[in-house]
Amino acid sequence: MTATLTLVSHHLCPYVQRASIALDEKGVRFERTNIDLKAKPDWFLKISPLGKVPLLQIPQEAGEAVLFESSVIAEYVEEAEGGPKLHPQNALERARHRGWMEFGSSILSDLWGFETAKDRNTYEEKRKAIAAKFATVEAALGAGPYFSGSAFSLVDAVFAPIFRYFDLFDTLADHQIFDGLDRVRAWRKALAERPSVKAAVSADYGDRLMVFLEEHDAYLLRAGQN
Repeated sequence: MTATLTLVSHHLCPYVQRASIALDEKGVRFERTNIDLKAKPDWFLKISPLGKVPLLQIPQEAGEAVLFESSVIAEYVEEAEGGPKLHPQNALERARHRGWMEFGSSILSDLWGFETAKDRNTYEEKRKAIAAKFATVEAALGAGPYFSGSAFSLVDAVFAPIFRYFDLFDTLADHQIFDGLDRVRAWRKALAERPSVKAAVSADYGDRLMVFLEEHDAYLLRAGQN
């Protein structure tokens, strides 16, 4: 495909990051348009059925096609573009990977509650839920460095943005979420070093995430003081 695709984005959205990583890993040229989710522009609302990012705008001869939902975008890129395969060739393994992608999304749901918790009880509830899910992930991992071994996959694209949150969270509190999870920690490190993962956010990501925590009066900002 010669036309440049456009990924409609938000600076902090982990779902945008997974789409960006997938595009990069496939070697697809694309541009990014960041929007303010607190003041969504009219043009965005007209083309986003759910009012959410990411969107992938795909030039066509008769206009433009728009895809929404990060998993749909990732699957389209995998099927429509060249480059390395990001899904296993075996149907059973491919289905298994899709299941773990959904599991990653469930962690993101808990992570939202963790980072926006305003009191200790909610914070602890979500912290324990996330730790338990990562313990489940630990049992599913092999020798690495990636989810299914030496080949980078869409499961890796899903989990890399999850791990990125903790680059800041680790500096704020001793949350102990990864304690005793050696394979998970090694996986996190390998993903952080991947060029596509580094390129999925802007240089001021950490500052923007800190502002988000402050705006939500996050207990996480006080957890290290208790």
